[in-house]
Amino acid sequence: KKRTGRTDPVVVVPSGNYGNLAAGMFAKRMGLPVAGFVAASNANDVVPEYLMTGEYRPRASVRTVANAMDVGDPSNFERMLWLCNDSYDMMKSEICGYSCSDSQILDAIKDIYESYGYISDPHSAVGYLATRHYSSDGFWLSTAHAAKFCEVIERAISRMPELPSGLSLAMEREKN
Repeated sequence: KKRTGRTDPVVVVPSGNYGNLAAGMFAKRMGLPVAGFVAASNANDVVPEYLMTGEYRPRASVRTVANAMDVGDPSNFERMLWLCNDSYDMMKSEICGYSCSDSQILDAIKDIYESYGYISDPHSAVGYLATRHYSSDGFWLSTAHAAKFCEVIERAISRMPELPSGLSLAMEREKN
């Protein structure tokens, strides 16, 4: 949509339980100027599958390198559907789906690092892939620091990410 000479952005939301996407849908209804959303997922592709088929099939989650997205029955799906008046067509007109594999996520982390010198977390790499897939005029939400995924990052770029000082201090403390 055009608004004062601009194109409203498409917001790509790397998702597991879809809380950020549901919040974005609420914000759009309150006037946030966005063209729509992409529900970007790892192999736990329940919502992207629904957007392709119209059939919601929750299932046990699959373990992936983007582990915070490992949700097979996202509780926010009900909110998303309610926001669309329980209409598949309305949801499909507002949201596109995208899913990718672990190997694609690892390749994306490597590509982002080699192209931009930035060490991406796996969830943000899913957003990067979805943005590239749809060639969207917009952005993806970055969801975590790469240091939370040291083993995954080392696998992707053969290098460990630096721990931010706050995280380093927190890791030295006794766990409760």
